[in-house]
Amino acid sequence: MGDTDTPLIELEEGLSPESPSKDKPLTARGARTRAALVAAARVIFERDGYLDCRLTDITAQARCSTGTFYTYFSSKEEVFAAVLEASQNDMLHPGMPRLDPGQSSHVEVIEASHRAYFEAYRRNAKLMMLLEQVAMIDPKFREMRRQRGKVFGERNARAIADLQQRGLADPNLDPYMASMALNGMVGRLAYHNFALGDDMEFEALVDTATKLWVNALKIVATPS
Repeated sequence: MGDTDTPLIELEEGLSPESPSKDKPLTARGARTRAALVAAARVIFERDGYLDCRLTDITAQARCSTGTFYTYFSSKEEVFAAVLEASQNDMLHPGMPRLDPGQSSHVEVIEASHRAYFEAYRRNAKLMMLLEQVAMIDPKFREMRRQRGKVFGERNARAIADLQQRGLADPNLDPYMASMALNGMVGRLAYHNFALGDDMEFEALVDTATKLWVNALKIVATPS
């Protein structure tokens, strides 16, 4: 199954699936404590893996008690879901530079989106590998992974449909299926490079992914 956390070709706000954790704290102090636990959990998960991660190591890293941990999370599964939720926000909104629509072509927007996505994937590569592994053994995380892919797929499908309506992309493609196919291709490319360590040249990744998107969608500069 391909990784479908892949870049959007048109920037817009999107909602990510909610993680199955307790209600988030209402106070600033509570929010800081929860954030510290999530950050500490990420360190331990990336260091030890999911199966070997211990809650006592997370609380030691966060410099808090086990009781404090249980104020915000009920289990290792919940804090792992919170870590993944934070990483998904980074993947959905990776800080792509704003391009002037009047000065930038569709190809340049796609290229910038791929660059931002690959940079975000590189930052989150260890977690993406962990999610891949945990999804194979835990149905809850398998569903979370599916939902993550759906968020990205639907957002890119809207962008593809918009290009089709303006006569800038192949009108015979189903937007959602095209989005999921292209997402899977680019996401798997990122997984092999940044998680498995294929060590392909970064700019070549961006260039290849962009050309494949443009060619597959038959994107044109102006309506025919």
